[in-house]
Amino acid sequence: MTDSPTLLSEILKQVTPKRTALSKSTSIRIVIVIAFGFAIIVFTCGVFFIVNSPTNNPSTWFRNIDLTQSHFSVVFSRFFPNVSTASSQLTQSPGSEVFSMQYSPDDSHGGGFNNGSSTEGNNNDNSHVDRSEIVMFSPLRNWTDLMKELNMSEASLNELQHCDFFDGHWIKDHSYPLYEPGTCPHIDEPFDCFHNGRPEFGYESFKWKPKGCNIPRFDGEMMLEVLRGKRLIFVGDSLNRNMWESLVCLLRNSVKDKERVFEASGKMEFRSDGFYSFIFADYNVSVEFVRSIFLVQEWEMADKSGSKKETLRLDLIESTVDCYKTADVLIFNTGHWWTHEKTSEGKGYYQEGSHVYSELDVAEAFRKAMTTWSRWIDANLNPNTTQVFFRGYSLSHFSGGQWNSGGQCDNETQPIKDEKYLLEYPPLPIISMLERVMMGMKTPVFYMNITRMSDFRKDAHPSIYAKANLTDEERRSPDTYQDCSHWCLPGVPDSWNEILFTQLLIKHIMQLKQQ
Repeated sequence: MTDSPTLLSEILKQVTPKRTALSKSTSIRIVIVIAFGFAIIVFTCGVFFIVNSPTNNPSTWFRNIDLTQSHFSVVFSRFFPNVSTASSQLTQSPGSEVFSMQYSPDDSHGGGFNNGSSTEGNNNDNSHVDRSEIVMFSPLRNWTDLMKELNMSEASLNELQHCDFFDGHWIKDHSYPLYEPGTCPHIDEPFDCFHNGRPEFGYESFKWKPKGCNIPRFDGEMMLEVLRGKRLIFVGDSLNRNMWESLVCLLRNSVKDKERVFEASGKMEFRSDGFYSFIFADYNVSVEFVRSIFLVQEWEMADKSGSKKETLRLDLIESTVDCYKTADVLIFNTGHWWTHEKTSEGKGYYQEGSHVYSELDVAEAFRKAMTTWSRWIDANLNPNTTQVFFRGYSLSHFSGGQWNSGGQCDNETQPIKDEKYLLEYPPLPIISMLERVMMGMKTPVFYMNITRMSDFRKDAHPSIYAKANLTDEERRSPDTYQDCSHWCLPGVPDSWNEILFTQLLIKHIMQLKQQ
């Protein structure tokens, strides 16, 4: 019995090393299993993000990943909804991405940026939408499936690719307008002929039909899918704002939850100078407008008496370019302000460097300005990531005078039907200058030449219905200016956007085919 403790001690000495070796071997196996499992998770997540990219261009997708929430943070918030993200504190520079911009609702110039400064005072609840609910992912679509959904053959696609969309005519179509009059709250008063009391609405039921093809009917849901995760920006004058508001209404009409469509700074009126952005939250799309009536810089300099003198710098691109140089789609226009007295006369107004021309022909001044614009486009935009459009000159239909001299169009209720009554093309020398400049650009620009297309539609202007709550006597007073330049909404700009939709769709299909 006295040997028992010794025997037990010997047995333990032999067993202990074996247990230690076994424990080390098991630990190593556990570490290997955990590492392998983590690698599988990382690989799976990587594949998930790539496959669910909302755009066909990986560089564009990764550029958009740092929106209010990254794609990862959106997924993360699904599982941990009470964990806050840093998305509400973004302070990136203007023009970086859709939700990285903070807007000042009290800006006196319209929808200006404040570069991340406080937005206190913005009582619009939409400005605090829970971004974790944004649908960030859209499955990649096979181009053949998309063609089937469009009921489009390869022959018809080829036809569209080679079609002159702007050589055609207007046909009566009672399935138009594309959205119900009076249902879009984002139409400015001067374009809102329905609420301003226009008594007849026949002008709304016309469809533009090119001679060489059939353009697809506007599909807002499909356009939002094509634009998913992107910024589309209109840059120009009030005629481009007319088109912008049209597109906002067309796209909004396809969205089920209208509360998910809102102007980023909460504004409801868009006539002031500045920047405006409508967010389509379920698609992470922004449709924006930047007011720039000349596309070059308006300027002030001291004259000989020391007082300020307004000039137009033909050699400087306009100052808001940082707002839109990262856009995915850009639609520019200018033209109407070049026909006003000060610009058309060209006396002591145009400037290059420190030199102010005592007199310069407006067509030559316009050529210089468009050359400045084209050089900026060529130097700053990547055609692989940004599609550029230029919408051409939209004709007015004043009869008996101009807008400020008794011009009228209120008795027009039908479009021009015979082409021989259209103005000879081009009706203005600045149009030829624009086309000449664009031909010399290295960046592809899709020219939306809507001049003749708009010339037909003398019936579709607001005329005396550009203001609400006027009596018939007030409307027809000699002191009331008629608007025969802009367009009622719904109306003609909807057809411009139908062509824009078609061109974006063609580009999208071709990108899918290349994959």
